[in-house]
Amino acid sequence: MIKWRGIVWSVHPLFVIVMLLSVAAGRFAELVTLFSLVFVHELGHVAAARAFGWTIREVKLLPFGGVAEVEEAGGMPTKEEAIVAVAGPLQNVWMAGVAWVIGHLSGWDSAWSDELVKANLIIIAFNLIPISPLDGGKLLQCLLGRFLSYHRALSWSIRLSIVMSTILAVSAFIGPLWPGGGVQLNVLAIALFLLATNWTYRRHMPILFIRFLVNRDRFTAKRLSRSSGASPIIVRPEAAVQSVLRHLRRDHVHLVYVTTPRGELLGVMPENELLYRYFTSANPNRPVIELIV
Repeated sequence: MIKWRGIVWSVHPLFVIVMLLSVAAGRFAELVTLFSLVFVHELGHVAAARAFGWTIREVKLLPFGGVAEVEEAGGMPTKEEAIVAVAGPLQNVWMAGVAWVIGHLSGWDSAWSDELVKANLIIIAFNLIPISPLDGGKLLQCLLGRFLSYHRALSWSIRLSIVMSTILAVSAFIGPLWPGGGVQLNVLAIALFLLATNWTYRRHMPILFIRFLVNRDRFTAKRLSRSSGASPIIVRPEAAVQSVLRHLRRDHVHLVYVTTPRGELLGVMPENELLYRYFTSANPNRPVIELIV
């Protein structure tokens, strides 16, 4: 674990296991290559995140990329998060292109070049699988966030990630799907790691949602600059404050309209007022009408 430019960089235990297995198998050169590709991949994420002003606390390197812990978890606009997610695989694209040029146009060893191109393509393809916390999983959540509330987008992305992780784990036992056949222990290990990670996300969903709410105010100005106006949330008087907050969407600023079943307007409340009442109230499940009357 080292600290560089204010960011803690660490190697995940799963990557350590891969390293030890590579050394034991006498594939040290391949190990150094993999580590370099993953490191540059993650630098792409970091550079893009820094360009948007994000605060990165820690980066954990994994065999297929990395996981960055940011202060703004869940509060960033979906467009920014999508760009940051894509910035990693883009590094592998240019590295694959450079490797191919060196191997095929400069007279260097083309076999080495082809292996480097293949390694980059594998990292790209694997990272774009729609499983959190892979880049594809982040893109999936951004896509869902364009149409659903943050709570629903988070919930669905976790469910789909669990399903996809299970499919990936099962596929490790299907020899014809992989070069050489047989059980792919590396694929199985990564799939089980992703499955365990998303199962943990599922258990910690209330905490992840609270982090989203805490960061909500920090990006209000940015959302206002990109929005054409406030989006309405229409609720009944008996609706619990906590359930109303589950309607918040990442790229929108909201006004909460409290109406009767007949459509009679009882009051209007901006989302920042609702958030303030939620965090300062001893009862987050109190009816929303109590905040108006």
